[in-house]
Amino acid sequence: MTKRRTALQLLDEIADVGVDVKRGGFSRHVFDDAERTLRDWFTERALGLGLDLEVDRNGNIWAWWGAAGPDAVVTGSHLDSVPGGGALDGPLGVATALDAVAFMQTEGYRPSRPLAIVVFAEEEGARFGVACLGSRLMTGQLSPERAVALSDGDGRTFGDAAADFGLDVRHIGKDSEALARIGLFIELHVEQGRALEPLGRSIGVASSILEHGRWRIDIRGEGNHAGSTAMADRHDPFVPAAAGILAARRSAAARAGARATVGKLVPVPGGSNAIASSVSAWLDVRSERVEDTREIVREIEAELRGAALDEGCELSITEESYSDEVRFDPALRDKLAEELGGVPALPTGAGHDAGVLAAHVPTAMLFVRNPTGVSHAPSEGASDADVLAGVEALRMALKSVLR
Repeated sequence: MTKRRTALQLLDEIADVGVDVKRGGFSRHVFDDAERTLRDWFTERALGLGLDLEVDRNGNIWAWWGAAGPDAVVTGSHLDSVPGGGALDGPLGVATALDAVAFMQTEGYRPSRPLAIVVFAEEEGARFGVACLGSRLMTGQLSPERAVALSDGDGRTFGDAAADFGLDVRHIGKDSEALARIGLFIELHVEQGRALEPLGRSIGVASSILEHGRWRIDIRGEGNHAGSTAMADRHDPFVPAAAGILAARRSAAARAGARATVGKLVPVPGGSNAIASSVSAWLDVRSERVEDTREIVREIEAELRGAALDEGCELSITEESYSDEVRFDPALRDKLAEELGGVPALPTGAGHDAGVLAAHVPTAMLFVRNPTGVSHAPSEGASDADVLAGVEALRMALKSVLR
């Protein structure tokens, strides 16, 4: 058994993996070099704790304390990031899980039921466009046929990338055996938003996740010269794209608790002195009510279609993913909140693997205070004291459900 490494030390070990010198922060995407390095790091640290390792058919990693079996208590998170993301979104839940297990081992604790740490593949969806890919495949929420055909920005498919990683693509898909082993799941995550700081609390529990979806918008116009093409002769796909972005802002702002974002635009050819021939954009919409989410998308689509027609462009919109509102298991939520000294229960607008699993097994989330609330950006953070408070909270939570 190796010497216990604290979560702070574990996070420091991977602080130079996937550094994005262009965007700042980190870019770690499923099966790329950085994410593979993190997988190797996790494997080494888990083996050092005497845990048994396995990679399931969908590329998720499991580290078992004791024999794998039914009714297991499972914790963990993910290691991939958004482009230019922060250091804690995902890795914090993995590092605190490793530390919590090591802490319990130093106490001489032995779990009364199977305990596992899981690292889910492609939670952010940054490479292949579908968030929570590993957990969606495992639960059957995403078909293997669709998954293997997903492609990244270079045109490489998930099926090809998974095969290169060593997975048998014939077996990608619903994993009833793996799902049946989970008795309950607890995911610790850095807070995404700023609710704990005003309350003066280091730790919170999740009550729910807002409904959310992603849509791909493709607008095809006519590429041409920026200097020689008269304004009246243009079919510029950026014009309807801009109309859609403004419509997203207006439509979401008109509804309490709703959010709509266009965070990615890809023009072709992308020259500063050329009218684009096409523009692809990705729309993210979240709200507290399904009626609002769908109505926001309808309003944005109507604006896009009108602007595309006026500009002489073609338009297509594809729904890439959609998740209904998630309400975490109230009994488990309340049990953990009480165990941790009456910590607050908070809703979140961010999706998580825990939200996918919540439809199948009792699931809970713990949040570690993020003093600025910034996430999916390099300035995402938490104090050292709060990270260690997260380890203690997770340790207490795991022991409370293992009794």
